[in-house]
Amino acid sequence: MICQKDITNLKTDIDEKVGQKIIVKGSLGRSKSFSKEATIEKAYPNLFVIKFEENNRNVSYSYTDILTRTIEVDVFDGNGYSPLIPRVPAVEV
Repeated sequence: MICQKDITNLKTDIDEKVGQKIIVKGSLGRSKSFSKEATIEKAYPNLFVIKFEENNRNVSYSYTDILTRTIEVDVFDGNGYSPLIPRVPAVEV
């Protein structure tokens, strides 16, 4: 379950990373996915805006998109990319 504290912490993390390069990964449906380089442009109370490098297109996502794993964001820290929030290991059934 997503708590308000989780959203507030994520907002703070993203606000501190405005201007940084990221990799956004997500699903396009039917076993298709994407992974693109982008830059965090702006952070607002309910969403944040990124600019994809390959086509200069702006896209906005909500903070819950990250928390619900609709998208994954890896942030460039100077040496390499690391996940904004840790990945959850897969559970075998």
